[in-house]
Amino acid sequence: MGALVYVRLIGYTWGTLLQLFWMVVILGYRRQRNFERVFFFLCLALFFFYGGSLLALNSQIYYPLPPAALNEFAIAIISLGLCMLPALLLHLHMEYAETRGLLRIKRWKLAVLFLSYGACLHLAYTRIPPLLHELHFDFLEPGSSLGEGFAIVLAGALAWCAAWERRFATAAPDKPQRYFHWTLVAVFAASFVAVAGLHLAPFHLEARRAGEFATGFSLLSILPFSVLIFLVYRHNFLQIGRQKNLLYAISATFLALLYLSLVRRLSLRLEPVLPPEATASILLFILVIFIEPLQRALGRRLQETAQKEMDVAHRLASEIQQEARRGNVPQLAEFIERRLKEQFEFAEVGLTLWDPNSGKEERLPARKEFKNGFTILQGNQTIGTLGIEPHGSAISGETKVALEFLCEQLPGALDLCRLIEEKLRLERELAERERLALVGQMAASISHNLKNPLGSIKTILQVQLENPELPESIRGETKMVLEEVGRLSTKLNQLLQFSRPAVRGGSAIGSCDARAAVEEVAGVLSHEAERRGVKMQSKVSDGSAMVAASAEAVNDILSNLVVNALEATSTGGRVIVSAASHDGVCTLTVEDDGPGIPAALREKILRPFFTTKLQGTGLGLAIVARRVAEFGGKMDWESPALNGRGARFEVTLPMEEGAK
Repeated sequence: MGALVYVRLIGYTWGTLLQLFWMVVILGYRRQRNFERVFFFLCLALFFFYGGSLLALNSQIYYPLPPAALNEFAIAIISLGLCMLPALLLHLHMEYAETRGLLRIKRWKLAVLFLSYGACLHLAYTRIPPLLHELHFDFLEPGSSLGEGFAIVLAGALAWCAAWERRFATAAPDKPQRYFHWTLVAVFAASFVAVAGLHLAPFHLEARRAGEFATGFSLLSILPFSVLIFLVYRHNFLQIGRQKNLLYAISATFLALLYLSLVRRLSLRLEPVLPPEATASILLFILVIFIEPLQRALGRRLQETAQKEMDVAHRLASEIQQEARRGNVPQLAEFIERRLKEQFEFAEVGLTLWDPNSGKEERLPARKEFKNGFTILQGNQTIGTLGIEPHGSAISGETKVALEFLCEQLPGALDLCRLIEEKLRLERELAERERLALVGQMAASISHNLKNPLGSIKTILQVQLENPELPESIRGETKMVLEEVGRLSTKLNQLLQFSRPAVRGGSAIGSCDARAAVEEVAGVLSHEAERRGVKMQSKVSDGSAMVAASAEAVNDILSNLVVNALEATSTGGRVIVSAASHDGVCTLTVEDDGPGIPAALREKILRPFFTTKLQGTGLGLAIVARRVAEFGGKMDWESPALNGRGARFEVTLPMEEGAK
């Protein structure tokens, strides 16, 4: 056999095994993405080409006249692989461009794919059946047997792919990827030249040179697929590099297959000298000598990989501890998710937490279903779950160990974060109480200095109004002054009410019917609603609504919320006040259809003395929050509440013992 035949034999064997290797990797990786699916079918098309060419070459070597059925099978799979190659190349590049955000017009993509797949299917349908009956199929230059139409389609696809690769190289995020894409530019450009020289009439080469050129062209695709293995292993290209166990297992399997093929070929070659069984036994025994060094080298490599992952885990644990010192559990959970996703290159990470005291869910991630979950234990109690969604089908063993180590460290970080959060809360509450104590002293001083003078002024003005001889012009001004004095008295009472020490923890004494309080407040403020042109409705549920709070406190809560709602609602609007009891609590709701609360003010509305009104004190909602806290209740609010407008405030108060 000539040297060219040996080159083709080795090249076709390597090309077949290389494509088979990538197909097994993709099937084992099982990432649900179109890019991997198209890549698999591209490898399958090249596998058909290399496998069919290898089959035809071996049949020519071993048979004086190859069987017709064997030839037909080789022709069919070679032609099918070549016919689908242009469309798959275009499709793969467009899918990769879409994952990189470089493909903006999807309709254009669909149109190109429709034309390319249509052309390739037409070639397969019209050219393959006649080729099966031809006696002289050119296995060295199979593209020439498919005609110039195939050559034109393939040359166009190669030119287009070269243009895409140039664009990928320009936008590549790092040097290895940039070099890889520039290598592909050279490969596609050389392939375009080869197709033109071999299959297009104006550029036909002479027969001897054409054989060498065709051999080089047929083996050209081996280069990028081989380089891709290095990029995946060393630089995690296409996010497959994290699956090192998968790469090791498939590589070992293919090396074993190659060695067994070598054993078979040498056994046949040495059959005149040694029996095939003796040759196979000797070669298999020689393999035993290399098992121990191979095991040592592979074990060292696996240990280095595992140590690298553990180093990453230790570094992440230190970063998590540092973040925990900020004292914000939701922020810590988001930090853990983000860093794990970045460091281990997962598709998605979700941390679910349970309150260690109540056992209720404290935090749920945006995505609730994950392929892999790691339990976070504190003693024998489950306090959380770390959900992982890898890019492929599974997580490698060393990464699992690193994640289990992190899950062992998370309880300590979460405890530290909660302790610091509680400490900060207590410090803020203490500062707030000190500030309110100062406000109380100020309010007492104001009350002492202003209450009595305001009362005297009010009494004198009322007496003046009762005098029939008072001129009408002065009577009107006197009424206006009296109203202003009343307003000042109201503001002063509100300030005194807010500065009064609150009884925390639900230990305040008192009970009342929340339904009656709703009806009373609605009745008192109905005239104000009519004056403003606002429709006010009250809704109460059937059954008992006896809450463990004083009537005066419930009245304060509802009055402040309803007044705020009336002031926020324009003419023609609506305010709804309701009370409903369920599961041992009573919910008081005040809802309006005003403009709602701006996003920039949502964190400030409960602060004392913060107001957007020209004549407001900024104490209404602060008083509501304090009074709710006196009786162990809770206040929630939502804005916008309906159709992008309005606000809804819900106050939940515990019901009196024995009430349902």
